[in-house]
Amino acid sequence: MTISKTRKQYTTEFKEEALRLASKVGTTKAARELGVYQSQIYGWRSAAQKKASTSKRESGLATENARLRRQLAEQAEELEILKKAATYFAKNQK
Repeated sequence: MTISKTRKQYTTEFKEEALRLASKVGTTKAARELGVYQSQIYGWRSAAQKKASTSKRESGLATENARLRRQLAEQAEELEILKKAATYFAKNQK
């Protein structure tokens, strides 16, 4: 019998407050007061810095790139299906 733990999800407001507290009193003390791991605060800090450094244009391009990759994968799959169907029907014509 296995017991699966679910991850605790923190709100954006909680993360922002934790980062403010960590900048005032230090990461170790803030983590202890909030009952979270130091690594979580460090991760939240790096994510916030990354988000602040990427411009709207870059994030828009990344979104467009992801959409185009999905579309390309779908079309490649459709092409593969059509190739298989063509070989199947070519065999049955003989």
